[in-house]
Amino acid sequence: MQRIRSFLFDLLLALWTGLFIPLLAILWLCRSPERGVRLASRLWARGVLVSLKWLVGLTYAERGQHKIPDGPCLIIANHQSTWETLAFLILFPDVAIVAKQELLTIPVFSWFLRKSPMILIDREGGSKAVRKMVEESQAALAQGRSVLIFPEGTRKSVSEPIEFKRGVELLYARLGRPVLPVALNSGHFWGPGQSYKRAGTISVSYLDPIAPGLAGPEFTRKAEQLLEAERQSSWPQAA
Repeated sequence: MQRIRSFLFDLLLALWTGLFIPLLAILWLCRSPERGVRLASRLWARGVLVSLKWLVGLTYAERGQHKIPDGPCLIIANHQSTWETLAFLILFPDVAIVAKQELLTIPVFSWFLRKSPMILIDREGGSKAVRKMVEESQAALAQGRSVLIFPEGTRKSVSEPIEFKRGVELLYARLGRPVLPVALNSGHFWGPGQSYKRAGTISVSYLDPIAPGLAGPEFTRKAEQLLEAERQSSWPQAA
């Protein structure tokens, strides 16, 4: 039965996404206003989460919201699933997500990524890609938008330890903003390689913010340890 419910969700996701094609045309004719694009992307993401809840039985619970900084900050999260890419559009409505250019191959979703705007980088671009990431992150923060990055670079199995790519150290040093670590256990329900999506409650844990000013390696060690400790203690809740 769960496989059927998951399959029905996949069908509904395709239909729901297709419904946004006329809206894309309207926004394009209006010269793609950022506010309108972000509102549309949040509506799309909210529809996906509602569909997950009612068809798959998959929802989420937040913990530690009082730890979220008052102003724009750098958000780092472990990456286990496609789920968090969608959910962060709702959890942090105006967030600028650092995303890989490969996502531009996804129909409709890629248009929203380009116009939101998100921070799209070429992972093979070396120092040029890192410089672009820093500059666009600084611009987003100046506009009052928090910046989200998945420091592991790609989705990982729930059993793999958390290990950052090097670019996040430079981003931390150059932005000079508090860092909010967010731990997720989404991979237990919608993980890479799973044949279907499972029912349950995804845990979204906001951890103690990390102040700016640490040395790069010290920041990385502290952030990895915080997320790893939460990963190991965060057991999935069955539906």
